[in-house]
Formats: sequence, C-alpha cells, structure tokens
Amino acid sequence: MESNLFEVVRKPSDGKPEKIFLRDPDGEPLTYSEVFKMSGRYSAALHECGVKEGDRVLVKVEKSIDALALYLACLQSGAIYVPSNPRNTVEETEYLSQDAEPSLVVFSHGCVQKVNSRSETLGKINGSLTSLAESLPETDQVTQRSGSDLAAMLYTSGTTGKPKGAMLSHRSLIANAIALHDIWGFEPEDVLLHCLPVFHVHGLFVALHCSMLSASEVIFLNKFEPDTILDHLPEATVMMGVPTHYIRLLGTSRFDYDMCAHMRLFTSGSAPMSTLVHEKFQRQTGHRILERYGMTEAGIITSNPLKGERTPGTVGFPLPGVELRVAQDDRECGIGELGVVEIRGDHLFSGYWKQPEKTAAAFSQDGFLITGDIGSIDENGRLSLQGRSNDMMISGGENIYPKEIELCLEEFDSIGECVVVGLPHPDLGEAVTAFLILNGEFSEAAMDQYLQSRVANFKKPKKYVIVDALPRNAMGKIQRSKLREEYSSLFSDAEDHD
Repeated sequence: MESNLFEVVRKPSDGKPEKIFLRDPDGEPLTYSEVFKMSGRYSAALHECGVKEGDRVLVKVEKSIDALALYLACLQSGAIYVPSNPRNTVEETEYLSQDAEPSLVVFSHGCVQKVNSRSETLGKINGSLTSLAESLPETDQVTQRSGSDLAAMLYTSGTTGKPKGAMLSHRSLIANAIALHDIWGFEPEDVLLHCLPVFHVHGLFVALHCSMLSASEVIFLNKFEPDTILDHLPEATVMMGVPTHYIRLLGTSRFDYDMCAHMRLFTSGSAPMSTLVHEKFQRQTGHRILERYGMTEAGIITSNPLKGERTPGTVGFPLPGVELRVAQDDRECGIGELGVVEIRGDHLFSGYWKQPEKTAAAFSQDGFLITGDIGSIDENGRLSLQGRSNDMMISGGENIYPKEIELCLEEFDSIGECVVVGLPHPDLGEAVTAFLILNGEFSEAAMDQYLQSRVANFKKPKKYVIVDALPRNAMGKIQRSKLREEYSSLFSDAEDHD
C-alpha cells in the first residue's frame, strides 16, 4: 500500500482524465485530471515559497476549489496541512501561528493578519499564492512519506481552553478513508452533495476521501443553505450533514418523499441526533439517516450499518480495524453498563503537537485512546453514547469548549464569576449559554463588543443569565449538570439561523 495519502486518493481516477470530480454551481465542472493539475501547480508554488517536507502550512481560507487543491498540494509535497476556521479572530490565529510554527501561512485575499511566518493569499482575484501557482508548470512529483509521517494537524480545544494540535499521520487517514469508503458502499456513480466546511475532519477527510477513493463526483457548495441544498439534491445520491442541517431541511415543504426518493444515503454526525428528528426524517422522506460517531483524534470510530437496522439513539458498530471497549475504573464494563469509550487502531492520531504529557494522559497503559465520551455497548456490540465526561458543547456542528469562553468573560469588569454550558436548542443542537454573577453594571451590547475580537461569533453566548449564586457540590466545584437540568427548556421555543 502507498504510504502517501496523496497517491491513495489519486490512484482511483488514474486513466479517467475526463471523469468529473467537482461541480461548483458558480463555475464550470472540473475533472479529476484538472484538479490534480491544480494541485501540481500549488505544489510547485509551495516549493517556491520554501516549504519543505515536514513543514507546517497553516491555512485560514474560505471554502473553495483552490483550498482543496492546496490541501492536496501539501500532501503531494510532504508538508503538513494545518486548517483553521476562517472565522477565528486575530488572537486565535496568532496563537495557532505561534504554536504550529508554520513555514507558510495562507489567508483568503483581503483577510491577511499579522503573523511571524511568511504569508501568502489564496483567491482567483489578486491571490498571491494562486497567481504564483498559475504562473508555474504543474509538477507530478510526489514526496515519498512513511505511514507514520504527518499528513495534517487539526487543532482541537481541551479543558484548559487552549487549542491542541492533533497530529494525523498518512497511515491514520488512509486507514479511516478506506474503511469508510467500503462500509458506506461508495461507487463511481455516486454524487456527493458537499455542504460542509473543509477545516474539520467531517468535510475535509470523511466526505472528500470517500468520493476520491471511488473517483466519484462532488457537488461542492460553499455552505449550507436549505434552498440551495434542495435545488441540487435531485442531482445527488449521497448527502453528509450535521443534525442542524437536517432539522432545517425538515422545516421546508420541498424536502419530502418525492424529493428524496432517488437518494442512496444520508449520513449525520458531529453532534447527536434526537430520536424525534430520526422519526420525523423517516416519515417525511422515507429514509433512515445513518448516524455515526467520530472525533478529531480518531476520524470516524463507529457507524450504523449501510444494510441493516439503523437504531436511533445509537452510533452503530466499530469500523473495520477499530478496537473499542467501554471501561470504568481500569476495568472493562459489561453489556449495557456505562463507562468511558476507549479505542485502539491504525486510525488513531499520533499525539498532541509539542505536548507529550497531554498525549500520554490521553492513552491507557495498553494503548487505547481514552475518548472522554460516556457510553455503553449492547448485546449485539452496538454503541450508544450517553454524554461527555468533559464539558464540550456542540453547537451547529461546531465543537466549543466552555473554558475558553469563560476565560474571556472573567476578564470583563462587571463579572464576578461565570460558567458556560450548552443547553438544548431545537436548531443548533446546543446553544452556548453564560451564567453570570455580577459585581457591577452589565450591558449585553458592551459584552458583544468586548467579545468581537476575542472569540469567533459561533462561540459567543446566545443568552446571558444573571444569577445570585452558582450550584456547587461539597468540594466547591460548580455543578454544570444542575444548570443544564434547571434551564433545559430555556431555548425550547427558539429558532436561530445564525
């Protein structure tokens, strides 16, 4: 097997120069051959910029075909691709740049921020890296890598609030891609409707690798918009989304049985989907959503079956090559017993960038990754998740960690104490909610302005709740679970499309 992921995803389209790869509604369709030529030119441009194998390339750009070509170019060149949410603030980007120590930072044109590394811009109009790439002949040269060499590094926050770089090897991404492609039955005739961001595992690796391994077509949308999705759904056979996407589609009259009759597969992930949404989806479309479970450090871990019962409230069975157990207090749990999900296999990440102590703490003595998710396994081996042992929130498919927001709120003059939790939201899944104890005059407008440059918009609290005291246990620790219980209906009538 090839060791460079680039060769693995390119091979299925070899000998098919006219096979359509990407259809951008705003432009002409691009073949696999054309996209790999773009990758070859960007690879040459990376070389001109001094990027060497093993170097990090930090990329903060809007979703585009050029962004995808740049990702492939990093693989081709042996560089390490480090995607960043384009909505991150200046402070957040500065931290990533300092921590990742990239040899090159790539921004969208017009959105350049000051960093210590060389920076270029991406974009058809005045993009400096794009212009350089278009002036160079493409290179076919692929830098040979071992399976353990890093292909990408994705930042994921922890309980400290500071993002950690999850190092992903060529071997781990190849193993996960092949397993998913096979169990989800991807074929050359498939057409994937792609509406996900490409700075997450879901949109960048899961969706695109499955399509490339089958040399199938992708309708490449800039973002999720219900009307746009419904306009293109008749041309697709597969859609991957998050629960928020499907909830919004179910709220439209066009999304019905006739609209979905030709579809082969709908998958959902990145956040749990309620049984009510599962049932409504089946009634309205005639399809059962295939729900799966994954994380940045491991890719996709389990999946409900393509053929067989897809049980609402469960995330299915371990993928081929994935060892999974549920453990508690250093012992493996019995059937139906709750514990922490632990996993082992080639799909796992290589550790946290420059953080050996946190890497060691993430694994058990026998090499299982301790996910921090609470779950149980039934008599058939099917996994159900009951919550998270940490306090991470998932809002609109975005992972959000409360500590990062709390640290910002605590610096605001009139706040004496605060805690941030995720509360059930009918559209977003969870809504970021801040509970505040004040020691002075408080203005939401002033707070919004204060947070503008400190945290991305999707991380900002949807509501501020002023309280006299926060619930604590005997040890003085704030009991977030009591806040979730007491205020569980706070957003019951909300409808937020932010």
